[in-house]
Order: sequence, then C-alpha cells, then structure tokens
Amino acid sequence: MSDVEPQREKKVTNHRDIDEEHANSGPKHALVDMSTIELKAEDLYDKAKVDIEAVELEDVWTLLQCNEGGLTEDECTRRRGIFGPNKIETEEPNPILQFLSFMWNPLSWVMEGAAIVAIALSNGEGKAPDWPDFVGIVLLLLINSTIGFIEERNAGNAVKALMDSLAPKARCKRDGKWIEIESADLVPGDVIAFKIGDIVPGDCRLFDAINVSCDQASLTGESLPVNKKVGDQCFSGSICKQGEAEGVVISTGPNTFFGRAATLIGSDDDTTGHLQQVLSRIGLFCMVTIGLFIVLEILVLYAGFRYRYRRGIDNILVLLIGGIPIAMPCVLSVTLAVGAQQLAKHKAIVTRITAIEELAGVDILCSDKTGTLTTNKLTIDTELVKLYSDWANVDDVIRFAAYASRTENQDAIDATIVGTLKDPAEARNGIKLLDFKPFNPVDKRTEITYLEEATGKMKRVTKGMTSIIIDLCKRNKTEAQENALEADVEEFANRGLRGLAV
Repeated sequence: MSDVEPQREKKVTNHRDIDEEHANSGPKHALVDMSTIELKAEDLYDKAKVDIEAVELEDVWTLLQCNEGGLTEDECTRRRGIFGPNKIETEEPNPILQFLSFMWNPLSWVMEGAAIVAIALSNGEGKAPDWPDFVGIVLLLLINSTIGFIEERNAGNAVKALMDSLAPKARCKRDGKWIEIESADLVPGDVIAFKIGDIVPGDCRLFDAINVSCDQASLTGESLPVNKKVGDQCFSGSICKQGEAEGVVISTGPNTFFGRAATLIGSDDDTTGHLQQVLSRIGLFCMVTIGLFIVLEILVLYAGFRYRYRRGIDNILVLLIGGIPIAMPCVLSVTLAVGAQQLAKHKAIVTRITAIEELAGVDILCSDKTGTLTTNKLTIDTELVKLYSDWANVDDVIRFAAYASRTENQDAIDATIVGTLKDPAEARNGIKLLDFKPFNPVDKRTEITYLEEATGKMKRVTKGMTSIIIDLCKRNKTEAQENALEADVEEFANRGLRGLAV
C-alpha cells in the first residue's frame, strides 16, 4: 500500500513515534516570564519568548487572558483590532502594469524597435508607412503579453485556491452562549467547537476531546487522519473525521500554520526563473548582433552604395524582423500554459509557469511531502499480496479485508480496500452484519462479526497492524510463518510501503 510512510514493526524501531513521545514528554513553559508577554502578535508568536503551540494548556489560558467561558463581544472587537481578521490578506497587483511588464524584456524591445521603424522612420519619399509589418509586430507583442498575463493571473490565484478550503462559519462561545459566526471574525482566545465533518476554523488547542481525529493532509501531508487528545493542536483548514471537540483559538489569519503556508506560496511572485534568464540572454544577444549589423548596413548602403533613404530603411526593417525569433515567446508561453492547465486538472497549484520548465530539468528530486508532490491517494498492489496459508487466494484476502472495512464514513484505508473490489457492494454481499468494531489507536485494528448467509455460519474477520494480527493467531501458527511475515513487512518498509494484515 503506497503513499504513506513506512511502518517498521518488531525488529525495526519507529523513531518518529519515539521522537514524538519525547517531544510531548515533560512540562513545557514559556522561555521568559509570562507576565512580560503582552497580548499582541509580536509577543505571542515569537518562539524566542514562548511556543504557544507547545506550552501547557494552563499556560495557554494565561497567555491568551481567557477561560473556557469564552470572550465577550466587546473583547473580541478589541482583539480583532490587535490581530486583524481571521483571513489571509493578499495584495492584488495592478493589472495594467502587470500586462505591460510582459512587453518589457530584450526580445520585446527589439520587436518594439521594429514597430517604430515600420511606422515612423519608413515614412518617406512619398511612400506610406509599412502598415502590414507594423500591425503584424504589434499583434505578436499583444499575443505574447496576453498569454503570459492570463497565465500569471491564474497562477496568482493559488492563495485564493487555498483560501477556498477554509471554513466559512465557526461555532463559537461568546458572552457565555454558543453562536455561529463568520470564521473571519474569530480572534485568539475564542472558544470554538467542532464535530465530524467540520472544517477547523483556526489553529487551536483542545481542552475537551472525544475520540477526535483530523484529516490534515493538505497541510502536513499525512495520508491518514491524525488522532487528537486534550492539549493537542488542531490546524486551521483541517477536517474533523471523527468525534467532537472544544478548543481555544491560539492563532488566526496569517499567523496560523495554514496562513504561513499561503504566505510562502504568495512570496514567489518576483522570482526570475531559469527560462526567463535564458530568454533575456537571447534577447540581449539579438539586440547586440542586430545593432552591429544595422551600423554596418548603414555604412555600406548609405556611404558606399549611396542608397536612397527609404530603400535603406526597408532593408533595416527586414533585418530587424528577420533577425529576432518573434514567435518564440508566444510558442513558449502557449506550451507552458498547456502544461499548467494539465497540472491544474490534477489539483497542482502553479504559482509561476516558468517553474514547469525548471522542474522538467531536475535530475534528482528528494522530497518527504506526501500529498504535496504526490497525489496523497492510497493504492493496493494486488501483485504484492502475501499468502501464509493455502486455504485462501488473493481475491479472498481482498474480500475479507473489505468485510472488515466501513462502507460509510470511511477512512482512507477502508475507502481504498473497498474501492479495490470490482463492485463496492461486494463488501456486504452474502453476509449479515452482526457487529463491527472500528479502528482505534489502542487495538490498532478493525473487526467484523457476521453471519454467512450461504452456510448460516457465524464468522469473524479482523484487519490491522501486522504485529497485532499475528499475535491474535493462536492456532496453527508456525515460527516460519512469523519470520516470513516480519521479513515481508521489513521489505515493504524499505520500499516505502505499509503492510496490512488480515
């Protein structure tokens, strides 16, 4: 099963879990006297003074000067003036200047010079200006600029695409009463509540949680929902997949984990890409080369051959138009635009279209960002299914795993297993459900008890963590089977796959 971090069991230590336990062990306090920390962003979010995401929950109440009863409307208004609204403000560039910027580069300068020659300098000896060449050059300039402008504007909506995933409403306690407000009106210190299916409206610390798990794949890349308990942090934009909770908002707007990610995306606007540098060098080369040839042509034609004014200008115009790759920016813009559209269909956010060419030139890409550079979608490789007894085949294993999966309110693993069946209805065909135990972090497995309609026999199937399942097998288990299972899990982990036992 791919697109998740490898899980090494028994012989291999899960260092990530140890690090998390170590990070979560022991009291965490402010690094300075909390009485010196004022209720303002400069102090609350300065980790050199205090890490509000990690300090003890009691310290959070002290830092935010609030309690479980929530804030008053007057206090919220005051805090909104301090911290601003719970949304990410983006500066819209001037569209006219943005459009004209695509006409300000060496290749465009040469084309603009050719247009001036065609309309102004060539008007002599009773002949009309060279309107066809002038119109053609201007059209090419407009086409190049329009394509680049449209694609950059679309890419500029990357932050907006992120904002669309934020919760529009929030359930909040104000003046001691639960009310529904716009998420933009939340402030640090607000007490909020959310349940299964809700989007968390702001970064918060939980003070009441019942079997809570949150899907934060779009933020951290975790493929599976993350279990949350009292004291844990929930991120703005994550989705509650199980349970219900109450928490105190610790950060809003650009100070949230989500806001910092959006700020990073929006900060790439002024970066000059490799392709732009290449085009600039080509344009400068063309300018210098054509300039030298124009000087030579003027000397030869006018001083040597005594050409008349208009004939020499016509030759210079031919040199200007023929000496530059006029269509190259247009062709490149169209090609990159098509690539950006293809990536957009796969929900990839392109903040700068020239980045497509840069990524295509990468030889080695090292990344640990599941869900950002990958599709964050689990799959089952049926060719890698291992059998440890001869009474079942691969199809049987998949079917039994589907039996032990939810058909509604599924997590990522259950949805993947049921989706592997030719017909999802097979997950309940021919059986009568008697009891189902969903996955929980203690047992680390799911279990179904059912009645087989064809035989009338009661059976039980369980799936889950391999070490847990093998320990449940008390009869007919051999040491060879156990060693084979451990070896297979180790091999899967080395390949970035997760083993799941049935």
